[in-house]
Amino acid sequence: MNNQATFRNPIVAGAPDPWVYKHVDGCYYFMSTQSGHLKLTRSDKLTKLAQGDSRTIWTPASAGSYSYNLWAPELHWLHGKWYVYFTANDGGGDETRRICVLENEEADPMRGEWTWKGPLQTPVPGLDGTVMRHRDQLYFLYAGYGHFPDYGSAIYIMRMADPWTVIGEHVLLTAPTLEWEKQGGMAINEGPVLLRRNGRAFLVYSASTTWSEDYALGMLTMDEAADPMKAHSWTKSMQPVFRKSVDNGVFAPGHNSFTVSPDDLEDWIVYHALPAPGAELGLRATRIQKIGWKPDGTPDFGVPLGDHQDIAAPSGECPD
Repeated sequence: MNNQATFRNPIVAGAPDPWVYKHVDGCYYFMSTQSGHLKLTRSDKLTKLAQGDSRTIWTPASAGSYSYNLWAPELHWLHGKWYVYFTANDGGGDETRRICVLENEEADPMRGEWTWKGPLQTPVPGLDGTVMRHRDQLYFLYAGYGHFPDYGSAIYIMRMADPWTVIGEHVLLTAPTLEWEKQGGMAINEGPVLLRRNGRAFLVYSASTTWSEDYALGMLTMDEAADPMKAHSWTKSMQPVFRKSVDNGVFAPGHNSFTVSPDDLEDWIVYHALPAPGAELGLRATRIQKIGWKPDGTPDFGVPLGDHQDIAAPSGECPD
């Protein structure tokens, strides 16, 4: 008899742009887009994020340059401090969107004060910032707006002098030039995130518009010995690596993050998706599933698992 615990997706309703970080304390820290504020949740179980302890860590001023449309928050532990990167604007259009930074010096991110470090001074407006550590150097990746040649966003990389300051070259890594990256009315590469295994770095990004049922994940691959600031170091997959499953009733899967099981033996993808084509964006929910690995050492994301499927809990997760 199989007594392994199981769960079903989605695991958190109304939680788009999910970010999960597993810290050295063994806890999972979760953030998602809530638009008007930033909320941080802590859980000892990946499958129980909805039941975790939560704290509102930032509510912006009632009006201002960075008071509206708070999107895609990410929590990072850098140089012995906590940082949150999130997108915000003044209520206007894309040209006012910037990635902002908060800092917390407490060892426990659920405690202490989050202080404003300001917007990152990127050369173009953008969204969805993340940080990559590579050979003791910090790099900032984000989706910058422009025409490629269609209007939308592309993924750029810059070096960082510290967790709130970008410096030097502004290098474009991938632009939305393929048809599957231009569904829903805009040409989009956004939401960059890193997965590192087998001597390679995999930069996974979201393509097409989040309201399109064809929102999907693309991927760039780099050898760990290469220079991430050189565009030719990255090889782009010509097809999506994770896309909708009509059979399983999961549409527009994307804007993901990565984490590991409690025992660190399994890699897991965390993403949002819609339950039907054309569904309201408020129905984007957080979902998780285990990642497989191909013989060539590249990730195998499979297909999004449906709501009716019982999924084995992450390895090492204690049953209730």
